[in-house]
Amino acid sequence: MQALRIHAHGGPEVLVAEAVPDPVPAPDEVLVRIRACALNHLDLTLRAGFPTLKMELPRILGSDIAGELAATGEAVLLAPGVGCGLCHACLAGRDNECRRYQMLGYQRDGGYTELIAVPRRSVLPLPSGLDLTTAASMPLVFLTAWNMLVRRARVRPGQTVLVWAAASGVGIAAVQVAKLWGCRVFATARKEQLERARGLGADAVIDHYDSNLPVARAVKQLAPEGVDVVVEHVGQASWEQSLRALAPNGVLVTCGATTGYDARVDLRFLFSRQLRLKGSYMGRRADLDEVLDAVAAGKLRPVVDRVFPLAQAAAAHRYLAESHPFGKVVLAI
Repeated sequence: MQALRIHAHGGPEVLVAEAVPDPVPAPDEVLVRIRACALNHLDLTLRAGFPTLKMELPRILGSDIAGELAATGEAVLLAPGVGCGLCHACLAGRDNECRRYQMLGYQRDGGYTELIAVPRRSVLPLPSGLDLTTAASMPLVFLTAWNMLVRRARVRPGQTVLVWAAASGVGIAAVQVAKLWGCRVFATARKEQLERARGLGADAVIDHYDSNLPVARAVKQLAPEGVDVVVEHVGQASWEQSLRALAPNGVLVTCGATTGYDARVDLRFLFSRQLRLKGSYMGRRADLDEVLDAVAAGKLRPVVDRVFPLAQAAAAHRYLAESHPFGKVVLAI
């Protein structure tokens, strides 16, 4: 089969097209013919290399995959990560806490290729009404947003939520999940993307590049006490404003560090306002079933910005990094 692999870290040029052996499924695995694979910022980080992310090379990137069961032709979606299925965390339904949890495209080969072998428990039916390209844009970001808001922040109806970078995959998902749970949502984005963020359901939108009105100050104009929850996945560039935007007893939940990981906290501010900081990693396999049900019912809506053929994956990486897409970038295979 044909695949794009990286043999060394670097720029988009390290994505190398080559013939590799077809995967041979283990007894508990099935073979899936890939038709679409969505990009995530994680792909860019893994390709470029990151001090704390260790990865065996060569590696096929890509965590978000839709395709067909090779044996039957049935359209399916794949969970982006899988636990061992045997440890206490997995047996308790907390598979994203498994010490042997593996993400497609990171700890095991992913979707920049034609075929993949995955555990049977990773396979999900395609939600009705979704084509494979749109379906591929959904799993990782919606599962991540669900875990952040529902599991970690424990949002409740009537709370106020600030979502950073609402044009990104996680941001688009988080705005919709927060609204699904009856929250008031403030969303940040670039000036030219604000109305599209509002179209997702945001109650108010904030230009996070407006130097005359920092995000925390804009939040306080809308909610003088601050927000109950901040969905943080930008990292170093937004961290201080995220903390300042919180109301007393508020919770900041973070899943990423796109702009850097060296975030500082004034502990006096943290304990005097009784704030809570929570990390979030992926999400539970069972929660993905709930996400798919909500998508099938039209309550959550994945958004695709642009589709590239697999052979143009390097251009897709550049587009995601430089062009500020609204929604997901997907490779058609």
